[in-house]
Amino acid sequence: MTAPLRVGLLGVGTVGQGVLRVLARNRQEIERRAGRPVVVTHAAARDADKPRDCDLSAVRFSTDAQAVVEADCDVVVELIGGIEPARRLVLDALARGRAVVCANKALIAQHGNEIFAAARKAGALFGFEAAVAGGIPIIKVLREGLAANRIDQVTGIINGTSNYILTQMAARGQAFAEALAEAQRLGYAEADPRFDVEGIDAAHKLAILAAIAFGMPLRFDAVATEGISGVAPQDIQLARELGYRIKPLALAKRIARAPEAAVELRVHPTLVPAEHLLAKTDGALNAVRVHGDAVGQTVYVGRGAGAEATASAVIADLIDVARWQGADPRHHVPALGFHPQALQHPRVASLDEIESAYYLRLRVADTPGVLRAITSILAELEISVEAILQKEPREHEDATLAIITSVVNERRCDQARSKMQSLPFVREPVTRLRVEHFDV
Repeated sequence: MTAPLRVGLLGVGTVGQGVLRVLARNRQEIERRAGRPVVVTHAAARDADKPRDCDLSAVRFSTDAQAVVEADCDVVVELIGGIEPARRLVLDALARGRAVVCANKALIAQHGNEIFAAARKAGALFGFEAAVAGGIPIIKVLREGLAANRIDQVTGIINGTSNYILTQMAARGQAFAEALAEAQRLGYAEADPRFDVEGIDAAHKLAILAAIAFGMPLRFDAVATEGISGVAPQDIQLARELGYRIKPLALAKRIARAPEAAVELRVHPTLVPAEHLLAKTDGALNAVRVHGDAVGQTVYVGRGAGAEATASAVIADLIDVARWQGADPRHHVPALGFHPQALQHPRVASLDEIESAYYLRLRVADTPGVLRAITSILAELEISVEAILQKEPREHEDATLAIITSVVNERRCDQARSKMQSLPFVREPVTRLRVEHFDV
C-alpha cells in the first residue's frame, strides 16, 4: 500500500473541524483521487478542551503549533488566521521542505510575495485555493482552467457578509445597522465586522485574484476600498426602480486606454443590472465573473465560506500535494500561474482615473428650476444622463432625484457632484455609487 500523506493541522476551529469531517466521510473517494490515503496525524489549537464536532482520536493533539511544524508530517495546513504567528509558522514549515496549504487570505494578500519566494527556494508546494471564495475553485480556474486566455476582467461578490446584509436591506427594507445586527445574530458577521463591511476582506481576496489573472505580484496596498455602511434603504429602492441591484463588488480590470500597462483594483458597493447573474446572487453566496479573450464571460457561484465548503478547497490542495510530492519542483504549477521571471508590473490606476457610469442621489427643495440647474451642470461637464427618476415630495418634505450617468471619468463626476452640492436648494451631500454594465 502507498504510504499515506501525513497532514499537520494548525487550527481546529470551524474549518479545521470541517477538514477532519470531510476527510473521514469521503476517505475512499479522496484516496482514489490522490492515489494514497490522506491522514491528519498531528493537530494544534489554542484550547485543547473546547468541544469539537470531529474525531480526533487518532490525531496527536496539542496546543503547540510549533510542535506540529516540527513533527514528522508531509504537509502543514495553516488555518489559524491572522498575520503572526501564521507567517512565521508557514515560513518555517516551507524552510523545512514541508508542503503548506493555507486558507489565510490576509496573510497571502499581505505577505504572499515573500511566501511564494520561500516556497520556490525550498522546492516546496504552497496551496491556497481555500483563501478565496470558499468552495468555489476560482484559483484553479484562473491559474489552470483559463490558462490559454488573456484575462481582461475579474469581477465578483467575494464577501458573503456584505452580500447578506445588502440582500436583507433589499428584501426587508432594513437599514444597514439593523441588517448588520441580524447578520451578527445569525453568525454571518463577526462581533467586530469592520473587515467585512468596510471591504478589507474582499480587498485581500481581490489582490490574490488580480495577481493570478494578470500575472503580477500581489498589490493589496493598491486596492481602493469602500465599504457598504453608507448604502441607505432609499438607494436600494431607487436602484430597483431604475432596473438595478446594489451589490458589494470587487473589480480587477485591465485598462486598454492607458498609455502604458495599467490595471484597476477596487472594492465598493455597485449598481448591477437586475438581469445579470451577479445581481441575482443573494444571501451569503459568492459569485465571480471572469472575462477572457478566448472564452468570453464565465461566472462561478457557490458558498464562499463555511466549514465544509472551505474544507473542500483545502482538501483539493492536499490531493494536489499527494499527487505532486516528490516531483521536480520545476514542474510544479507556479503559485500565480505565471513563471516568476515572467511576472509583469503594471501600474495600478488611481480612482480618479477610472471610467464608470454613476448613480447620483440628491435631496432637493421643491422649487422651480431644480432639474434644469442639475442637468446644466452635467451638460457643462459633458456628462450624459442615461436615466433619471424624480420623486415628488410629500407635504413639507423635500424632493429626491436619482440619476444614472453615462460612462465618465471619475474626476469629472466628482467635479459635477461638487458643483451640485454648492447649489442652495441641495439639502445634503450628494450620494454617489458606481454602476457596472459588463459590456465585455
